[in-house]
Amino acid sequence: MNCKKAIILAAGTASRLRPLTLHTPKSLLMVGERSLLQRSMDALIKAGIREFVIVTGYLHEQIEDFVRQTYPEFFLPLREDRAGSFTFIYNEVYETTNNIYSLWLARPEAEGQEVLLLDSDLLYDGQIVERVLADKHDNVLTLIRHELGEEEMKVVMNEEGSIVEISKTCNPALAAGESLGIERMGKAYTTALYKELEVMMNQEHLENKFYELAFLRLIAKGFTFSVLDVTDLFSCELDTVEDFENAKQRIPAYLY
Repeated sequence: MNCKKAIILAAGTASRLRPLTLHTPKSLLMVGERSLLQRSMDALIKAGIREFVIVTGYLHEQIEDFVRQTYPEFFLPLREDRAGSFTFIYNEVYETTNNIYSLWLARPEAEGQEVLLLDSDLLYDGQIVERVLADKHDNVLTLIRHELGEEEMKVVMNEEGSIVEISKTCNPALAAGESLGIERMGKAYTTALYKELEVMMNQEHLENKFYELAFLRLIAKGFTFSVLDVTDLFSCELDTVEDFENAKQRIPAYLY
């Protein structure tokens, strides 16, 4: 699989991170001398990703301006030495929808294509992306193992290692770990995904759900992910101000 495109979801308001996010989108919060988005972008570029689709919402102008200023080589006129491309998609109803709707809006850029899906607010070792892209399976979901509670997006697997449930509501004692939020999807999977999302958005109006609900529904239809355990590499959840302050203390020196 030769995945070269990343779908990055960056629409949310991150209200639990206020006041840090009152005037700054979560993805542009700084850790050291780089923002979360820049850290992720640099890792993706290093791993060979060349096409970027960013779904924005809250304070979208700041994100677009940042990307244009930081990666000007991606905005040169079309020619052979152009570094790659950026496509911005604006989620106008970001205040009343969840990330499943942002993923739905990316349909023209993702359906029937090989893509890497990730949130814009992750703090992680870039080697994780390299492992995901190097994995032999078409569809890969990253997993981290730690003590789980109610808030984590939990992954339950059977004895064969196949995912049987992915949700926040499943029993933590049954879960193998937490979904980190980085997934690689092949052409067949994205085709099935958007067929499912079309029903969920246009008929069932589930715009305010997590996109993992679509993953869960696809399992019953024979579409699932291979699980890639990346617990040995640094990653950090950033949902609250306390999380953010802890992350700045925990991040390894070589990543700072």
